[in-house]
Amino acid sequence: MRLDEFDYRLPEERVAQEPCARRDASRLMILERGADRIVETTFMRIGDHLKAGDLLVLNDTRVFPARLNTRKTTGGRVELLLVGREPGDPSGGSWRCLASTTRGLKPGARLRVAAGFEAEFLGEADGGRVRVRLLAEDGDADAAVRRHGSVPLPPYIRRDDPDPRAAVDGERYQTVYAREDGAIAAPTAGLHFTLELLDFLRSRGVTTASLTLHVGPGTFQPVRAREIEDHRLEPEASRVPEETSRAIAACRARGGRVVAIGTTVVRVLEDRAREDGRIEPGDGPCGAYITPGHRFRVVDALLTNFHLPRTSLLILVSAFAGRERVLAAYRRAVENGYRFYSYGDAMLIL
Repeated sequence: MRLDEFDYRLPEERVAQEPCARRDASRLMILERGADRIVETTFMRIGDHLKAGDLLVLNDTRVFPARLNTRKTTGGRVELLLVGREPGDPSGGSWRCLASTTRGLKPGARLRVAAGFEAEFLGEADGGRVRVRLLAEDGDADAAVRRHGSVPLPPYIRRDDPDPRAAVDGERYQTVYAREDGAIAAPTAGLHFTLELLDFLRSRGVTTASLTLHVGPGTFQPVRAREIEDHRLEPEASRVPEETSRAIAACRARGGRVVAIGTTVVRVLEDRAREDGRIEPGDGPCGAYITPGHRFRVVDALLTNFHLPRTSLLILVSAFAGRERVLAAYRRAVENGYRFYSYGDAMLIL
């Protein structure tokens, strides 16, 4: 299929710049595939569309403050986005990063983050990345990152530097159940849940289980191929606990639905699925790229936000619900004033 078949027009004002006052106050579009109909409601009423016995599978990755604003000795600014630790470094202090510029940087150059905290430029790496070594005066570079780093918001969420909304972003660009540090972007479908709403759903017989996929550049890697089948996703670290594998098997046995909370969960579950629908537990990279024609072996329903055009995320949602049906729903969402992307509204596909 051609990439331009996954395009749509979105007015700029539909891109949400801030979260709703309450997480569960966002709007929710229900897309019922069987009945081929749409129901519009609010997220706090999601329980009306779930059943006792259903299983919500959550991605418990936690966004860490991976964005470092640094200065060269000349005063020039370099923004670093920490992507992953350099393999083979026993100290753990070397990282692969995306850099806003490498102009004038030579191996050994020091970039100042804050008093007592610097990044040493080690050179360029593959995939358009650079290597740096983080150096903290007290020897604890990870603690220095937590103190001086900031949440790496997507570029379509515009912020000043500094911005009074930064404290809100630090809380709200994170799911309430996040616990495993490692992501540079939030699994945004989960941003709508509150702890109270999750407890309410559990009281109604809806169960939950967790897995981890540390969202990295691979999730948002632009699709540049003309034919979508020629695109490849960069693998990202993932983990499926044994108890989650058992919870999915139990859900299947009782006739419940496996509800993936976000496209990252879909990718991991379908990547780990055996032919009989059971899930292989354990750790490993996930580079699953799901396109129309994929046979879904595990996921029965999907909660997701409204995604950018011409992206692997929209392609995945189209594979699950049908391209024409999804694009028609997106057109309706635009017409009815829905908010799009990370801080936007949600869609539940049944």
